[in-house]
Amino acid sequence: MARPSYDQTEAGTELPPRQYQVTRRDLVRYCGASGDFNVIHWNERVARSVGLPNVIAHGMLTMALGGRFVAEWAGDPGAITEYGVRFSAPVVVPDDDKGATVEVAGTVTERLDGNRVAIDVTARTNGTKVLTRARAVVRLA
Repeated sequence: MARPSYDQTEAGTELPPRQYQVTRRDLVRYCGASGDFNVIHWNERVARSVGLPNVIAHGMLTMALGGRFVAEWAGDPGAITEYGVRFSAPVVVPDDDKGATVEVAGTVTERLDGNRVAIDVTARTNGTKVLTRARAVVRLA
């Protein structure tokens, strides 16, 4: 993806939303990659026994989808100089071939000193916001 042009970095510019699928297979792979084998991320019986509606995605995996979205827009993952989120709801991942859809969007909120911009990121699944206060700072080329 090409780096954003100057007119794409003005405050108020909306980044086109993207949808990402998260399946149970993705969760198992993330368990291995992260070392987080908490059973609520792969065992439906245990997830329900602790009050969850079903197996849920790792919060850090959900956060990573937001980071991926910004990196794809920026054209360079190394251009992200700051990134932080708060988690507001889990991403419930059903046991089927489709999994859960996470839609991520963003808005340039301000041009910072030098060649950096701040982006507010939103992530939703089934209409529910799963990340709040999600903000990335991107260094432009």
